[in-house]
Amino acid sequence: MSGSPERAVLLIAHLGRPDAVEAARKVADRLLAAGLDVRAPKKEAEQLAPCGVTCVPADQEAAAGCEVAVVLGGDGTLLRAAELAHGWGVPLLGVNLGHVGFLAEAERDELTEVADRVIAREWTVEERMTIDVLARVGDTTIASTWALNEASVEKASRDRMLEVVVEIDGRPLSRWGCDGVVCATPTGSTAYAFSAGGPVVWPEVDALLMIPISAHALFARPLVVSPASTLAVEVQSDTPHGVLWVDGRRHWPLPAGARVEARCGALPVRFARLHRLPFTDRLVRKFELPVRGWRGGANRQPGPETR
Repeated sequence: MSGSPERAVLLIAHLGRPDAVEAARKVADRLLAAGLDVRAPKKEAEQLAPCGVTCVPADQEAAAGCEVAVVLGGDGTLLRAAELAHGWGVPLLGVNLGHVGFLAEAERDELTEVADRVIAREWTVEERMTIDVLARVGDTTIASTWALNEASVEKASRDRMLEVVVEIDGRPLSRWGCDGVVCATPTGSTAYAFSAGGPVVWPEVDALLMIPISAHALFARPLVVSPASTLAVEVQSDTPHGVLWVDGRRHWPLPAGARVEARCGALPVRFARLHRLPFTDRLVRKFELPVRGWRGGANRQPGPETR
């Protein structure tokens, strides 16, 4: 099938290893042969120059005019791609070249199928909620940003705990001496929030999560609240300064007295899906959960993990 010249695909890759470069070239060659315009930020374009990809600035204009972004790497690469695609409505199609690759849709041995499905426009779109994050001290704004997974307020040094007061919907909930607090989306529930002891939340559930990290308090449980709620973390004036991390990629120092608010994001992140895989099966496959011995119902459709 030949694509029209107007069709454009953004290619994002983790090019730290030779095998990743080879994978990116394989996908680019197949898409270009079908007549698609393959675009890539400067770093990727330089290594894929012999393929004939179009170099685009590695900024918020990179995804403009693209119908899908093919992302080769792990979850970190997908988060970088999400930053470029956010605001353009461009779905992300991830191919896992890392370890868990929880957000990815395909594995390394499916590269040819991924390219062919892109050429044929054979994918569905799944939207994932985000959070909008505002950090300020008094009337001074420190950061105004967004996250796909989480925003975390953390201590900046190891010598003392961070003293915070957490708030839900404008009302104080508790004061915690802790290593930090994670405010997460359902997508982020399997990332940092999961490591901090938070619950796994199915992506079709609209909710916000707040999880304390190593809190010294009687009441320090993970919280799941309405997507209409606003979460807030106030760094107390008698504590060392902290740091705001967003998706583990962007960070800002938080002086004593800073306040961080998180609420449901105005714009979702879109993922391109090739398979109708239930989220339960994704958990089993990505975390290698033991399911041997499952009998199920009479009409069960066993996945590869249970065959």
